[in-house]
Amino acid sequence: MKSRLSLAVCVALVGALIFLANCARPSPSKEQIVALVDKAAALIERDGEKAFAEFRKKGSEWLQGTTYIFVDDMEGRIVCHPVQPDLEGKAALDMKDANGKEFVREMIELLKTKDAGWVEYAWTKPGATTPSKKLGYVKKTKLGDKPVLVGSGLYVE
Repeated sequence: MKSRLSLAVCVALVGALIFLANCARPSPSKEQIVALVDKAAALIERDGEKAFAEFRKKGSEWLQGTTYIFVDDMEGRIVCHPVQPDLEGKAALDMKDANGKEFVREMIELLKTKDAGWVEYAWTKPGATTPSKKLGYVKKTKLGDKPVLVGSGLYVE
């Protein structure tokens, strides 16, 4: 009985350490986010929806720690969201962050006049339960013949 309890405690501790190590990764810089989104946009243009499978691979350059790639169409529908796949296919144009900001609408409006840019909003970090301040970088690209936005971000809180 004692050895089973010790084993359970060890397994729980190892799991907790792995979780903390994953969350404790240093936040990427703005320059790293821009480079990641640029690379993701090129992959989408080249491989189309096949790129989404790459974006969903945990531990890849696309999905590690609190960093991930997301893709929305220009009507505000979520096309790819590796951390919250239940959002895929849903209309997000009127989605509001914790502060009531329609951040998807703001991203789309920004891309009507620029090829890329930053939007600040509140979003829940992977593994967390409360929203944090996030700077999202979005870029206009093509999925086949359809314009989409691809983005990633960094948490500043």
